[in-house]
Amino acid sequence: MQTRSRLRNTLRYSQQEAVASATMTGTSDNFLNAFAISLQASALQLGWLTALPQLAGAIMQIVSVWLGNHVPRKPLVVLTALSQSFVVAGMAFVALPVAEILPAGPVQLLIALAVGYYICINVVQPHWRAWMGGIVPRQRRGVFFAARSRLTMLTTLIIFVAGGLLLNASAEIGNAWLGFAVLFGCAALGRFISALLLWRMHDPEPDAGANAMRLRDSWLHIKESLRDPAFRRYSLFVASLQGAVAVSAPFFAVYMLRDLQFTYLQFSINSVASIATQFLLLRFWGRFSDRFGNHLVMVICAASIPLIPILWMLSEHPYYLIVVQIISGVFWSGFTLSTANYLYDIRPHQTNFALYAAIQSGTSALAVCTGGILGGLLASRSSALVQWLLPDFDLPSELFVVFVATTLLRLAIVAYFLPKLEEPTLRKRPKLLQIIFRISRVNAVSGVSLDWTSVDKKPTRRAEDDE
Repeated sequence: MQTRSRLRNTLRYSQQEAVASATMTGTSDNFLNAFAISLQASALQLGWLTALPQLAGAIMQIVSVWLGNHVPRKPLVVLTALSQSFVVAGMAFVALPVAEILPAGPVQLLIALAVGYYICINVVQPHWRAWMGGIVPRQRRGVFFAARSRLTMLTTLIIFVAGGLLLNASAEIGNAWLGFAVLFGCAALGRFISALLLWRMHDPEPDAGANAMRLRDSWLHIKESLRDPAFRRYSLFVASLQGAVAVSAPFFAVYMLRDLQFTYLQFSINSVASIATQFLLLRFWGRFSDRFGNHLVMVICAASIPLIPILWMLSEHPYYLIVVQIISGVFWSGFTLSTANYLYDIRPHQTNFALYAAIQSGTSALAVCTGGILGGLLASRSSALVQWLLPDFDLPSELFVVFVATTLLRLAIVAYFLPKLEEPTLRKRPKLLQIIFRISRVNAVSGVSLDWTSVDKKPTRRAEDDE
């Protein structure tokens, strides 16, 4: 009876923690570029703001496994979450006028804090996933994670709109810094509450390294996994496309806020249109892929993604750009889901899916780092490139050079890799209604990021092996 009561309390705290942590991620993941723009960040600095945190995150995905061998899981997660709340509080401090007198400068400090933010995320994520997988009963995972995803998504959408209204109001009185300080202060408070809730949750495996893999073993698994040609082609395709997207990802915010003079509320609503569309269409694409195969969905969506930046250049009207974001959400949701399912199908039997997903995620992070640096360099020289290539042509925005570059890169990657990615021999995979999607984050590069878990009505040895 006591064990059951402790489980109920832990699951309830976890649902509350979803709201608290989404307050942080909804702010930090989606207003960071707008914040940097308000601090007068250069194009090159915006590129570094995308690149360096991703690089740090990719490294920490491996280091986190090593940490799990030396630090008990619950203290590691709680202390890292607490540290992250102070990092986000530091971002709120950067918004204050007093931060301008610091030797490093507010933009450089914001980049350093963003690196710390992503380090914390990637330390927590693998251990949190293992923790939740150990405490949520298999027969209740469907209801639990579906409810948690709804809470996360609803909180994120509220933060989008409320943040836009707050920033709008502060900008109208000439104190945009105040809006960012309050917004990131609330995000820090949300993460602090999240850390307290995590501390109150029960962890059935308190010993360090109970299920952890040694650092050397992790590297050996990565090396062995990349020898598989199907996985190697898939991983390079997804990573390369994410890298090409990162070339332009930070600069859509610059285009809206600086060139088109969008209000912060218009900027927020524009972002909400894409994220909400992705969330709403996951089930549709799931049923479509169940019927016609993941390869077809991946081909349709991957072939459409390169055209999205071109749509941004056809009109400046805010309502038109919302439609463009809805179109973007349609194809990104299908791409996200089909590539996750495709990875499940091509991994070897009896192999940990989470390991393969982590390798692919790390590869993508390295590509995003490269794309962010390239995009920053390109944007910083866009004016000179326009004068050299099109001296007599008046472009509505110099950032169109970046949009064209990312389009060409996306087209080249899709044209090269798609013919090499064949429909794998399908294994017995959980049906759509047995797959639980957890919205882990939303961001400017990849939109909705998913963690997903298969759910069986009755636990079986094969199901346990597959997981």
